[in-house]
Amino acid sequence: MARAIAARADLLPALAETFREHGYEGASLSRISQATGLGKGSLYHFFPGGKAEMVEAVLAEIEAWFATHVFEPLREAGDPEAAIEAMFETVTDYFRSGRRVCLVGALSLSDARDRFAEDLRRYFALWVEALAGALSRAGHPEGTATARAEDIVGSIQGAVVLARALDRPETYDRIMLSLRARGRLSPSP
Repeated sequence: MARAIAARADLLPALAETFREHGYEGASLSRISQATGLGKGSLYHFFPGGKAEMVEAVLAEIEAWFATHVFEPLREAGDPEAAIEAMFETVTDYFRSGRRVCLVGALSLSDARDRFAEDLRRYFALWVEALAGALSRAGHPEGTATARAEDIVGSIQGAVVLARALDRPETYDRIMLSLRARGRLSPSP
């Protein structure tokens, strides 16, 4: 039986998990309907643009969450090293130590990449930019801060993929510890 939903935002967690689990192509309207408890007509009421609009709404929600919990704290004027450490803790919690697929990363690698290219690019660009700023404030030369930020974001994404593929969350945790221990946050002499 269909359930009553008060707002479109109420559907986003179930939609996100469905797209994480099945990908864009594999998330049929039947699967989405089952996950949300809504019939296809109700889904189209909330998302007249269909599945593409659903993904866009989920991506906007993810970006907003990361803006609040990751990007903005990295940009704040406080201690940049503490902000970077907080970023590691926050993303580890978010990705549940590699147990949770990064939907933005998964879409970036899928056939749906071109359809959502602008949203995907913006998410990663905002993360790299915010982290590069914090690294610069922590003493990294301007010329290397962006490259180092790209390395760190890429390592985090790779850790999520590897931990999921191996079904070993401890792999994610080990890679995060290694990122910190290798001195990637300290400027090179």
